[in-house]
Amino acid sequence: MNSGSETPWLAFGSAASSRAASPIPTLPPATGITKVTAGPRVDKPAGNDDYVHASYVNRHRTLAGHPNGDSNSESATRYRRQRRGSHDVKTSKPRRFLIDVEETQRLILEQEDTDGDFQITVNDIGPKVVTLGTADSAGFNKYDIRGTYMLSNLLQELALAQDYGRRYVVLDEARLNENPVDRLSRMIRHHFWDGLTRRIDAEGLEAISKDPKNRSKNTAPKIYVPFGEEETLEYYQKVSMAKPELNLSVEQLPKDITPKYVQSINDKPGILALAMAKHKDEEGNETLKGVPFVVPGGRFNEMYGWDSYFESLGLLVDGRLELAKGMVDNFVYEIQHYGKILNANRSYYLLRSQPPFMTDMMLKVYERLPFTLETENKQWLATTLTAAIKEYHTVWLSQPRYDPESGLSRFYSEGIGMPPETEASHFDHVIKPFADKLGLSILEYSRRYNESELEEPALDNYFKHDRAVRESGHDTSYRLDNCCADVATVDLNALLYKYEVDIAETIQSIFGGSFETPYFESYESKLHDTGEAGENDKSSASDRKVIHTSAEWFERARIRQQRMNHYCWNEERGMYFDYDTRLKVMGKYESATTFYTMWAGCAEREKAERMMSVALPLFEVTGGLVSGTESSRGMITLARPNRQWDFPFGWAPHQIIAWIGFEKYGFLEEAKRTCYRWLYTITKSFVDFNGVVPEKFDVVNMTHKVQVEYGNVGVDFKFIPREGFGWMNASYQVGLGYMDRGLRRALGAVMDPEQVFKKRRDEEIKRQQLANQVPDSERREQSEALILQPQPQSQQSVLQEPKMEIPQSVILKGQEPDVTTRLVWPQRV
Repeated sequence: MNSGSETPWLAFGSAASSRAASPIPTLPPATGITKVTAGPRVDKPAGNDDYVHASYVNRHRTLAGHPNGDSNSESATRYRRQRRGSHDVKTSKPRRFLIDVEETQRLILEQEDTDGDFQITVNDIGPKVVTLGTADSAGFNKYDIRGTYMLSNLLQELALAQDYGRRYVVLDEARLNENPVDRLSRMIRHHFWDGLTRRIDAEGLEAISKDPKNRSKNTAPKIYVPFGEEETLEYYQKVSMAKPELNLSVEQLPKDITPKYVQSINDKPGILALAMAKHKDEEGNETLKGVPFVVPGGRFNEMYGWDSYFESLGLLVDGRLELAKGMVDNFVYEIQHYGKILNANRSYYLLRSQPPFMTDMMLKVYERLPFTLETENKQWLATTLTAAIKEYHTVWLSQPRYDPESGLSRFYSEGIGMPPETEASHFDHVIKPFADKLGLSILEYSRRYNESELEEPALDNYFKHDRAVRESGHDTSYRLDNCCADVATVDLNALLYKYEVDIAETIQSIFGGSFETPYFESYESKLHDTGEAGENDKSSASDRKVIHTSAEWFERARIRQQRMNHYCWNEERGMYFDYDTRLKVMGKYESATTFYTMWAGCAEREKAERMMSVALPLFEVTGGLVSGTESSRGMITLARPNRQWDFPFGWAPHQIIAWIGFEKYGFLEEAKRTCYRWLYTITKSFVDFNGVVPEKFDVVNMTHKVQVEYGNVGVDFKFIPREGFGWMNASYQVGLGYMDRGLRRALGAVMDPEQVFKKRRDEEIKRQQLANQVPDSERREQSEALILQPQPQSQQSVLQEPKMEIPQSVILKGQEPDVTTRLVWPQRV
């Protein structure tokens, strides 16, 4: 394979590529690799005549708990290596190594991978050193590659070389000791997004059909096509016939999708069709091609609702506009054909949605569309806006999700039986008491309950709330345990406030103040139609049109803000809380979702300042923002285990939401600080654990190795990570935009956050002290002037503190800054 076929990540250097692809004319028998062996003898490197007289350093590594282990025992091996200063020749010329791919990989795994997981991590207890020969000397001159990070990078580069069928490669040393921030960002941009991209068409069906969550006996690929999509149905039927090796089954959904129908296909799970685009094949024939999308990764091999929003933010940072636009198009398709943005496009998710982010997502894409296609762009936005308005009315403003008494919305998913996508034993602790009562095994009781042979109202109520938790995206958390379907959460209503403002501003600024859509039924429209809130319109719903105005949608936002302040804001505790619509009480669980109100812009300025001074210290920990407080989570026991959306875990969505919210209200330093903490957590794990980018972190104990339900996703790979995890990738790319030069440099050195912030505080104090220094002569003159010439009371003293200019970004609409008032920002350590 020639150098022109390489990806941006697989860059061994231009000259390196050409040399590696050609036969090696004179390769020494040792192939440029020296294995570290026991005993005092070490191969003499060329050009170092004093090597035999050099001092040795004992590189012996012992097992934990045995620092003085016996060097003669079988469990310990003594490695004697020379010191770097006496071994490595100083050179200004960049080193490039000639490497036998298979042999070097074998050596690294044999010598360094002591725990046998095909990764080089800080947990391995090998010598952490491998010697490579340089390309300029055809492998004769040798240098050491030392440390976990460089060795894991070497292992990753060798895996890439194997992908391209290389026997030998010439590898730049700069690739092995690359700044970890640059390396991870580059891997995400050029490799991870591609590894997570899927399409549902002839070429992509094999990859997307795999479902690790499928526990049924029917594991053959199956695709469900919406009612009325005859062209799409015909396409997949042709694919099934043309590719019998796929063993693909194609089925069309009924017009009305009911809980009973979804229950009937739970033992035949399949992928749900998404948007298709017209396409001409190589022979010029018109056919269909799947609109691409990004999956989260690992066991989540389908397009998810709120994951897609955060992934799109990362895609836009990395210039992947068409892929982000395609994900919006797939959302529109889901709303049009499945009635909602789905939890994900698998058959068992047909009745379940996820947190709504579509309006912000569509506007961020629209802003980046080429100006030369203004007409087409506006038409695309009109289609997307119509879908968003439909989702708003038919999903979030309709019962059972809408609570008419409070005027707030709740997560709620209809369904029968247990969610089939969970792990086999996930609900055993719930089912056991009921099974024991009837003398049945858990497995048998579960089967009868799922098939409606047994009725148990208590279980029905439990699973009603469990499905709602899964729709919320926060599955699971003691915050929403056994109550979620009754709770108007802060996050959901902040998101709907953002919908209302986004729709209002889009209608006002792009569509001239009014926008026409079909009639969409909701709770309030039903009131209108029955005469309870206006005249009855007897025309057919399918023929009716509705004119939306920006003023109407701004008023919706104002009313929701007012209701959230009434039902959810706690002045004493300085944050927003969920509201239980059944018990009619405000919740007490302290959750990082309070910052959604800043992201959405529905928190008044004084409430935002209160949250920053009172709430932020509760959630800010070493590794970023924790999901909830320890006191709210409560005691953890064997009977009451950890939940992954509680303390001490941190998640990418909460971090991104908070950064944007802090910045929106002018708290840029807080945004930078919390962002650095999160990026440090990712970077440190990336450096110490062979490039891992997991689904979540324990941000208190600073580890991705979590003991919690579902474990962690994105950690099981051999040699090299190929996907990362969707929203974690995005958080890194988005977060780098908040890093100034100093923070990015500190991040590249993997500096502890506390050290970084202490240094920045000290530097800021010095700057203030220098700025406040006034020469003694000038101070005396000012004092004499004050004594000899007293000023009227209305005038300011020349010694009064200078006024601070209020940034426009933090002034509320309709309020002008008081020029005589100095803005006092909340201060924290």
